[in-house]
Amino acid sequence: MSSKTVTPDYVKEIIKVARPEKLTLPVPPRVDHADHVVKTALAGHTKLAADHLLHREMCGCLMEVVGSVIRRVNAVFASHRKLVAEGGDEALKRVIIERFRLYDALLELVWNLVGIESVRIGFDRVEVVNAIDSLVNALKEWEAQERALFGGEAPVLKVVIDEQLRSMKIVNKGNSMLAWMAEETEKKLDPKNLAESYVKTLGDLITNNIYYRASLEGLCKFGNDYALGLRWLRHLGYVQVSTNPALAAKAYDDDPELWEAFKEYAKEVLMKEHPEWFEDPEKYQDEIAMEATRFGLMDNFLVFRPPFFWSDYHDGLVSYQLNPLIADKVEESVEAAREFATRLEEDLKVYDAWLLWGYSPSIERGRPNLVVKVACAYPAALEIARRLNELGIGQNITVSYTVSQEVLAAYAAMRGMAKAVKMGIKPTQTYDTNMGGRLEDHLRESLVADLILKGLEGLDEAKREEILDNLAKGFGLSDEEVKGLKEKPLKERVEYLTSKKVMGRNILRDPLIDALTATGKYGSRDEVKKMLETLASDLALSGTYVAQRVYEILFSPWNRVKWVDHLVKEFGISVEDAEMILDRIDLLPASKRKPIDTLYTFASRNMTNTEFPNHQLNVLKESMKEGFNLSDYAESIMQELPKENLERLMKYEDFVKAFEASPKLNELLRKVGITRNYGNRGIDPEEWPNYGPCVKTMKGFKAAYIEFREKVIKTIKELAGKA
Repeated sequence: MSSKTVTPDYVKEIIKVARPEKLTLPVPPRVDHADHVVKTALAGHTKLAADHLLHREMCGCLMEVVGSVIRRVNAVFASHRKLVAEGGDEALKRVIIERFRLYDALLELVWNLVGIESVRIGFDRVEVVNAIDSLVNALKEWEAQERALFGGEAPVLKVVIDEQLRSMKIVNKGNSMLAWMAEETEKKLDPKNLAESYVKTLGDLITNNIYYRASLEGLCKFGNDYALGLRWLRHLGYVQVSTNPALAAKAYDDDPELWEAFKEYAKEVLMKEHPEWFEDPEKYQDEIAMEATRFGLMDNFLVFRPPFFWSDYHDGLVSYQLNPLIADKVEESVEAAREFATRLEEDLKVYDAWLLWGYSPSIERGRPNLVVKVACAYPAALEIARRLNELGIGQNITVSYTVSQEVLAAYAAMRGMAKAVKMGIKPTQTYDTNMGGRLEDHLRESLVADLILKGLEGLDEAKREEILDNLAKGFGLSDEEVKGLKEKPLKERVEYLTSKKVMGRNILRDPLIDALTATGKYGSRDEVKKMLETLASDLALSGTYVAQRVYEILFSPWNRVKWVDHLVKEFGISVEDAEMILDRIDLLPASKRKPIDTLYTFASRNMTNTEFPNHQLNVLKESMKEGFNLSDYAESIMQELPKENLERLMKYEDFVKAFEASPKLNELLRKVGITRNYGNRGIDPEEWPNYGPCVKTMKGFKAAYIEFREKVIKTIKELAGKA
């Protein structure tokens, strides 16, 4: 028997260096689904092993296959007694690795059955409950066996649970709904009954979660604005992930193991496949950044393969943002998207061969569950959207804040889909993003800046300086920063002080109230506070007003039939194909700031709310308040919002540009037969590049992309030097 004391730390050391076997084609011989699950898990692909059973052809035989899996695993675990009793350190390491992988696969299978996946597949509820009970009973037995092996403790099972919870806790550095769920689970874990207490506690947190309940009841669909934690969100009903250069970089920052994995991948694979990248990294910087992004997002694609298949390409999508530096160039953008999709497909063909082993051969393998983010800050976005959809590649229209952007972009996607279906290509889902939170940010910054500038008019220089200095110090700027600001023009100083970076999103802050009061232009302090409270309540609904109007134009029952009729007549397709095209476009409210941004945009059709991790936590906590009733928000996108807030917002030019239709949009609506007056002061495509929110967002996206690219190139240079 090995003299080594088995502790959780020792288990982690062993697991850290245990590499999974490489997935190959063809798949090694298997005799049945249970054999495939166990062998795939033992090869180190535990999530893939669990996901293999998420297939409609498994309906009716789930319990039989799960029972066969348990029998095979039980035999493996039984062999560990002899290995530990007679073997040395190598035998002990084998026991640890096998137990870890099989525990992980079986627990992942539990979560797939507890989660909404079992409902989406169509498993019988009794069969699911029986399968979960069997798995928990087996896990309890194996935990008891492990305690007998290792002096009363279960170090391997503990590490498996710790690692699963760690994958939740790292999301957004702990400021997330998933991290909160992990912490709540840890509080109730029974160290003497790990498996059962873990499944019971976390299972309850999953099934009582607002997102699970809303998804189960069909109130709305949800996506994630973050590249980590997706498997847990999939259990809650999430169907897509939306990323950009900043979020891809954040995934690397939040999970150091991902960055180390990329370095290993670069050394082992990229050096052989692309030696020229290491000889002259600067020349191939965009290709290298694309590959680093693909690698960082690869797990996202794999997590969402099952829903992509069971939904017939309607769900399970991963957004990849095109290089923002070429977002205004049609040919370069389309080629970059095509190349990314082609490279991705080669990886997915291999993965799908394992995921879909033994299932119907008619299912297409390798088709990317990809939507390409197209920045609607440029007129080129419309042509890019059309051409991508012709190729069967969906897209996520982003950097979009206005009715004209979102409806015209959706129509460009329809045109591309119509051409695709005529060639027999089934379209992939497309998302039409409404960046309501960023619109709100822009309006807040510009309107508060205007209030300050107007308040300073007519004041002597000394008074102006006093007000601005007090405001800057009140917002936490240092004496040196305050001094540096004095060198800037007045308008630039005010815009900096009212930026989200300095002022934040709360305009009811004492320094701002004091500054506006000191100008003498807006009345007493109480009057200033009331003015700002009104402004804050108006701004809180600004993005939702736009989202409601876009949804009405595209998807309301009275307009939906007109779009279907138009597509049939304009493109010569069937009614069924026209309805499918319209069904494959979802409005995607994004960049949320507060719970109502989600709760006021629920719809059972053509709607996916994409959420950032800390926003998910805020929505969850809102749902836990006394008196909260989820059913109150059914079809909330069609519920009327207060008119008085809208009337005040219509006084602001940049809101009017977002809310009203534009001349070119009205031309399209007349052609479709939509006659309601949506105004005519919105912005047409040629004006998009100069619209305030577009300018700010593209500036941020470009900076984030360049920063991420530089970090990747630095790593490649370091590896080249070592090589």
